[in-house]
Amino acid sequence: MSVPKAELHLHIEGTLEPELAFELADRNRVELPYADTEELRKAYQFEDLQSFLNLYYELMAVLRTERDFEDLANAYLARAAAQGVRHAEIFFDPQAHTKRGLELGTVVEGLWRALGSSEANHGVSTRLIMCFLRDDSAESAMETLRAAEPYLDRITGVGLDSAEVGHPPVKFREVYEAAAALGLRRVAHAGEEGPPAYITEALDVLGVERVDHGLRCMEDPALVERLVRERVPLTLCPLSNVRLRTVDVLAEHPLPAMLDAGLMCTVNSDDPAYFGGYAGDNFDAVRQTLGLTDERLRELARNSFLASFLEDDEELRGQYLAEVEAYEFG
Repeated sequence: MSVPKAELHLHIEGTLEPELAFELADRNRVELPYADTEELRKAYQFEDLQSFLNLYYELMAVLRTERDFEDLANAYLARAAAQGVRHAEIFFDPQAHTKRGLELGTVVEGLWRALGSSEANHGVSTRLIMCFLRDDSAESAMETLRAAEPYLDRITGVGLDSAEVGHPPVKFREVYEAAAALGLRRVAHAGEEGPPAYITEALDVLGVERVDHGLRCMEDPALVERLVRERVPLTLCPLSNVRLRTVDVLAEHPLPAMLDAGLMCTVNSDDPAYFGGYAGDNFDAVRQTLGLTDERLRELARNSFLASFLEDDEELRGQYLAEVEAYEFG
């Protein structure tokens, strides 16, 4: 679906399509344990979050140079633009690259080659959000933040991702306080596989402005009331939830109930190469399977721009919102 939208929950490493993985493997002389793209695509079947993460980190081995990260980002931006994305706030995982010997500058500079010219080349404005791996140490997160300081003119905010269960937000209190002191925006994954209490902790301890996923908030009515009252955006990823077995089938996704409750939901793709669809595909899926009306879909698109970190360009936000209101659903 090409309704104008912002994508707020997108891991750039999760846009690595099998074809590009093999192209980069050949370029960098990396041997993949798969015969061809078809065999690799068959590996994109997951039992849970951890089984996905295992393949996700394995395939990162093909990303070696600035050019690789530039090509990865440009491939995503072209696909996203074709599905109506006008603004993208893109996550990246620096620790996943530095621990295998890459310099942080290689990652940031490579991504920025694409993001810095994205409006001209793709018609998509962008922001870059650096995520900490929650199953790594708090000390490693702090070291990563310090290493990123020379690049903060290109990094808008920080996030928290990877394996959630057993790694509560409070573990990262100090690094989030340091990020806030540097003027960085703050988001975090919470309430995907972890309990509703992780959402509350992300709000109260980390001071997050958006909650990534957050669908388990529905288990706590008081939390739902708070999220509605405080207009905290939730960046939902429906196809991801099904692929990772957080929701058994899309027809059981709580998105309609969440909207009915007054929650500020957005729809995003998470790791689209692995989960079966980009942003527009997720909109199509919830429209067809959950029976969302055109006005509900317009609400989701509107929310995506209202929740975007566009405070430095309210004129652009207004332009995007006007595009949403003018859009005619087919």
